[in-house]
Amino acid sequence: QTNFHLSHTLSYKNGFRVPKPYPEVGIGGKPLKVNQLTESELDDLANFQPTLTYGNTRQAPPTEFLPAHVALDKKVLRFYGYFKETVNESPLEHYRVRYVQIFYFLEDDSIQIMEPHQNNSGIPQGKLVRRHRIPKNDMGDPYNWRDLNLGVNLAIYGRVYRITNCDKFTHDFLESEGVEVNPPEPEPVDPYLDNRARREALGVSKTPSSFDKRRQHLELDRKVLRFYAIWDDREEQFGDCRKFTIQYYLADDTLEVVEVHEVNDGRDPFPLLLRRSRVPKDRDDVPPTFPSVSMELT
Repeated sequence: QTNFHLSHTLSYKNGFRVPKPYPEVGIGGKPLKVNQLTESELDDLANFQPTLTYGNTRQAPPTEFLPAHVALDKKVLRFYGYFKETVNESPLEHYRVRYVQIFYFLEDDSIQIMEPHQNNSGIPQGKLVRRHRIPKNDMGDPYNWRDLNLGVNLAIYGRVYRITNCDKFTHDFLESEGVEVNPPEPEPVDPYLDNRARREALGVSKTPSSFDKRRQHLELDRKVLRFYAIWDDREEQFGDCRKFTIQYYLADDTLEVVEVHEVNDGRDPFPLLLRRSRVPKDRDDVPPTFPSVSMELT
C-alpha cells in the first residue's frame, strides 16, 4: 500500500460545510466494512431503555453509615474573642479587656472557653468554661455551629463574649456549609496593660554585674582592708577624740569597727563598736532585720 491519505470529514451542502455523521472510507480510500447506522437509528439507540427478563432491577447497596462522633472526630472550630470585666475598687482602671479562645467541638456540639495566660496578671486564667453543651435560651436549646460567626455576641452564664476572628479551618468549614462569614473585627486594647507596658518601657534598666559571688568567696577569702579613723567628739560635753580601726572583709562585703584602747585611758576595754555585718549606705533606709543594738540611729 502506497496511499495513506486520510479522507475528509466535511462536505458541502447548499454552500455550507456540513460534517459527515460517520466515516465512510478509511486510510488510503478503503471502504469501511461496518454496519452503518442512520441518524434515526442512532437516536432510537440512545433513547432505548431495556427491561430485564427476570424480576426488577437490583437496588444499589446503601452507603456506609458513619456516626457523628466518628465522622467529625477531632474537628474543632476555633474562634477568637474577648469580654470586658468591670473593675469596681481601683482608681487606675474602670474595666479590663480579657482575651479568650472559643472552641466548638463538632462531634457533640460542645463548647469550651480558654483564656491565654499573661505574666503578672494577678487574676486566675486558663479554662473559664469547661467543655459541655451550653444552652442559649431559657428553653435549654444548646448552641450550634450555625449560631457562631464573626461579629456575634455570645451570652454564656451572665457574661457576654464578642467574637472577632477565627482560624482558616473554621473559615473554610463555614463557607463550605453555606454560611457567609463576616469580616474580622479588631480587638480593643486593654487600658491597664497598655499603661503598664508604657511604664515598663520608660523604666531604667540596670546591666547585671558579671561578678560571681562564689568566686569572690574562694579568691578573696581572708583578705581584709584596714582603715584607721578617729571619732572627734570634743565639741560636745565630756567629748573626746577616740581612735578606731575599720576592717572591710572582701570575701562577703562585711564591715566591723574596732576601738583602739590605750593604757590608762579610763574606758572599758569593750572589743567592738560595730560587730562584723553588712552596713547599709543609706541610714534612712535600714531593713528591719538589721541589728539595731549594734548601731543605734539617732
